[in-house]
Amino acid sequence: MDERDGVRMTVETIDHVQVAMPAGEEARARAFYAELLGLPEQPKPPELARRGGAWFESAQVKVHCGVETPFSPARKAHIAFRVDDVTGLAVRARAAGYEVVDDDLLPGHERIYIYDPFGNRLEFLKPLKS
Repeated sequence: MDERDGVRMTVETIDHVQVAMPAGEEARARAFYAELLGLPEQPKPPELARRGGAWFESAQVKVHCGVETPFSPARKAHIAFRVDDVTGLAVRARAAGYEVVDDDLLPGHERIYIYDPFGNRLEFLKPLKS
């Protein structure tokens, strides 16, 4: 909260998240984020497009893959996505060769972790109906 001059600032929502990727790996990003997860790719503004990477955005979710040199995957820090079919996603991800880790440690949720093609850990969960 910012209280400068008596004005309060409120965080309203998350606009987008960014994950790191190595240079020149946009095709692998598309295979994962667009094909597996179903997030449509959006054109980057020309100034930002020169840096490489790719943006994937739906009405509710925006994931930007940005080139990082040297690249180091986020193996612990992660984004958590709510999905409507954890089991189906796990099956498709495994069939496509991605690393999937089953997890039942969060009560009331079906949950997995999938590592993107660059080794970044992503969480996918669905609350169980009570």
